[in-house]
Amino acid sequence: MGEGIPGIGPEGGDGEIDGAPDASGPLRPAGAGSARSLLLTILGELVLPHREPVWTSTLLYVLKGLGLEEQTARQAIARGAGAGWIAGDKQGREVRWTLTDAGRQVIADGSHRVHAVRTPEPWDGDWLVLLVTIPQARKTVRKRLYSALSWAGFGNPAAGVWVSPHPERAKEVARIIHDLELRDSAVGFVGPTLSVGMSEEEIVRRAWDLDDLAAQYQELIERFADQTPGPGDESLFTLVNLVNEWQRFPFLDPQLPEELLPGWIGRRAVELFVSRRRAWVGAARERWRELAEATAPAGQDA
Repeated sequence: MGEGIPGIGPEGGDGEIDGAPDASGPLRPAGAGSARSLLLTILGELVLPHREPVWTSTLLYVLKGLGLEEQTARQAIARGAGAGWIAGDKQGREVRWTLTDAGRQVIADGSHRVHAVRTPEPWDGDWLVLLVTIPQARKTVRKRLYSALSWAGFGNPAAGVWVSPHPERAKEVARIIHDLELRDSAVGFVGPTLSVGMSEEEIVRRAWDLDDLAAQYQELIERFADQTPGPGDESLFTLVNLVNEWQRFPFLDPQLPEELLPGWIGRRAVELFVSRRRAWVGAARERWRELAEATAPAGQDA
């Protein structure tokens, strides 16, 4: 495209921001709409498939189109560079960004869980159970343990007891326990419940607080169910918003099987996400290719 894009161009320069806070560390789903979250979504959904470096001006166009102020958008890009996700090649006053190996790995790790979400297979009745106590001398690791296990989809129905209906996550649990050096105070096993103590229904109710998550799913469905974005920017911005809104759910939802949580709204949300993304991704990526050319600085290739 030869036409210009309003508000984008070389006149502002694409210099890096000095002193940007370091955003490195384990990836966690940022709040929907946050600059960090939006940048990661753009990198994963648009930059990575395009297989070409991206100018700051292109990133700014999309981030601003999604509602960010320019300063916030530039800071997000600088933080992405500080975290090692992207590397900049400065050409005059302009910067062209390339995904690093670390950035590709961050995207791959997140995308695997986000796009692998599906309706769980029929449950065989086995739980993965972890019994763990925190020695008084190690109490500072409690928050890290709880965060890591919750992140892995485990629920906590009673003190020191963590459960998941996904025995295949045993390796992930073993890594958590190893990394936190809690092997001597943890016991893990797989098996069904017995007719003593809590029923499976009570375990689910006490282990996971799903009411707020259900309300968030309902909001997602109401927002995107009837959307029919037009071509151009509308298709691109709608896709980015959909994926950005969705990407936190696989880390919040324990993905309980139908046998434990019948009629769960999350399964309906999965179907919506998959169908809408499939319908919108082609037009969005085509618009990205157009923008990559249109927002390139004068005399530079897209």
